[in-house]
Amino acid sequence: MASSAPIELPSSILIVGSGAFGLSTAWSLCQNPQFKNTLVTVVDRQPFPTPDGSSIDTSRIIRPDYAASHYTRLATIAQKRWRADFAPEHYHEVGLCVTAWGPEQKYVSNSLANVRAIGTDKVEVLGSAEDIRRVCGLEGKDEWGSGSTGYVNWSSGWADAEGAMLWLRKEVEKLNRVKFMTKSVKKLLIDHKSNTVSGVQFNDSTELKADLTMLAAGPWTASLIDLRGICKATGQVLCYMPISKEEEATLSKRPTVLNLSQGLFMIPPSKGLLKVARHGHGYVNPTTVPSPESDDPNDTITISLPYTHVDDPSQSVPEEGQRQCRDFLTAIHPSLSIPSRPFTKSKICWYTDTRDGEFLISYHPIYKGLFVATGGSGHGFKFLPVIGDNIVECIQGRTPEDFKGRWEWPAERVPEELWAGDGSRGGPIGMVLNEEIAKSRGKL
Repeated sequence: MASSAPIELPSSILIVGSGAFGLSTAWSLCQNPQFKNTLVTVVDRQPFPTPDGSSIDTSRIIRPDYAASHYTRLATIAQKRWRADFAPEHYHEVGLCVTAWGPEQKYVSNSLANVRAIGTDKVEVLGSAEDIRRVCGLEGKDEWGSGSTGYVNWSSGWADAEGAMLWLRKEVEKLNRVKFMTKSVKKLLIDHKSNTVSGVQFNDSTELKADLTMLAAGPWTASLIDLRGICKATGQVLCYMPISKEEEATLSKRPTVLNLSQGLFMIPPSKGLLKVARHGHGYVNPTTVPSPESDDPNDTITISLPYTHVDDPSQSVPEEGQRQCRDFLTAIHPSLSIPSRPFTKSKICWYTDTRDGEFLISYHPIYKGLFVATGGSGHGFKFLPVIGDNIVECIQGRTPEDFKGRWEWPAERVPEELWAGDGSRGGPIGMVLNEEIAKSRGKL
């Protein structure tokens, strides 16, 4: 079924995943009068807030700064909500400095043009590394860190991601419409004779049926439906350092620095922590699992799946990732990057990447009763105030005009090595998590 095809309203909807896409969809369904008689269930393998979900963290950038104009428009709508009535206490508008020193400058210039076309944001063009250092209050003079050109959007900011998700969960619970469950889904209930999905089977062999099953399990979605050539899980680097109240008071008023040439960024500190991270090509974690669309337990596929600190409580970011974050901090704030001030915490955040950075919000082309909402590609969280409404529109067969032909199920699967990306990723390519962990152990 095509994602633009209208459907009969389901009497029950089962949402697998309580992250940004899943929880916001539940919220929208509860407020939509057309679904007033629909039973909505949200199931997740972990108690909320899911500790290794990509939407649970100290901070996420909130920006309309995209080289793709359709996301600039949608993010502008979302940002109005962040400022007004959507978890406003968790949103901080201190600006975003988007920079580069290499080919990624094209993305920066396209992003600037799109923001200017909207005409509602206050932007300041930065034509040199010196301008960037001045505006961002950077100490270091290394352009590898600061970038050589860019701009600052003073109307962008960041949000306490975990705080915003907790806020949204409470708003959903107030409506008293959603049944929340903590259980691990083993597989979809697929009738291959009729090509129909009727719900899920849990790890304990119990089942839950629904008229419509929606997979919103982020990078775990690929273990429940075959997404090879469509989506892949990539692990991204996050590092944290304790910071003094005095340092926080100064740095918290400055813009986020995002250097797209290596994907490294620093978000203003809060609650005594400074975060340095990488929005890059990421690590893959090839994992062989039972083929999710086969009834034969001997059928397997190999895909990248998350491996997190929930799987291994001792997990930390591989040495190369921590070193890059340290080098970035040294380049922009050398006074903070001294041996006596190590990163005291690190973790791997798992994205669900697509070939071009577009979300995958679509009915499955073969299985009736199955809808997929994933492919956040590392930029889905900022749309939290509005993405649920967009997903519900797609469920109703009314894909938003800007995203027709973009969010639908791809006509063909493209080998991952041929993916073009959206132009916003920098840093190393082709890293395998286990290989990088092994290298790190060799250096201990």
